[in-house]
Amino acid sequence: MRLDQQHQTWIPPSPPSPLLLLRGDVDLIFPYISDTGAKPPESCIFGLMTFISACAGISTIYARYKFVEKLGEEKGARRTGLNRCALVAGMLSCLSMCIVATFQETAVMSVHDLGAMLFFVSGIAYIILQSFISYLTYPFGASCSLYRVRSGIALLAALAFFPAVICASFVKQSTLIRDRDAKDYPFYLASAVCEWVVAFSFILFFLTYIDDFKVFTLHVRTELEES
Repeated sequence: MRLDQQHQTWIPPSPPSPLLLLRGDVDLIFPYISDTGAKPPESCIFGLMTFISACAGISTIYARYKFVEKLGEEKGARRTGLNRCALVAGMLSCLSMCIVATFQETAVMSVHDLGAMLFFVSGIAYIILQSFISYLTYPFGASCSLYRVRSGIALLAALAFFPAVICASFVKQSTLIRDRDAKDYPFYLASAVCEWVVAFSFILFFLTYIDDFKVFTLHVRTELEES
């Protein structure tokens, strides 16, 4: 089979750092990702970048899904159930990104937190499933070193997720600028650092798709049905 596709890598939205620093809207040391898009005009840029990232993520996840499906057809490495579960988890993660950006934490906190939780949980589930698929389709879908790298990234994301959630439960301050002398500040800092670790784990995982996407072509075909 011939494979080569122009693809976009799924990257969570980056905060407009210069604007945030100039306006002093968030904590300068590891703010929560959501804090960087809580107030306008940063929220407008955050929402736009999140939507673009979600669209890029959907295209990347679908391309990976079709690649694994094609491997199953031609190499006999059929993993239809796992592949579909990974597709659903990935799409849910992209949808959750849009929820996070649309419902800012300063506007509708409950919906925002639900979207953030779905984003991280479904995103981690996706990369774990894809790591397992890479292992099952070896040597056709990935090299031994590649699925080990993917498994390591997935493990890092999963391990960082739990302290991010646990430490966040001890944070009492609700302002965007936290008091560094407060008792809950160490918990806030640990939670924020782990949150960024999970987010960048997603980026690193999607970068491992680069070589895969060099070996196939994904076509969209339009056919008119005769009436």
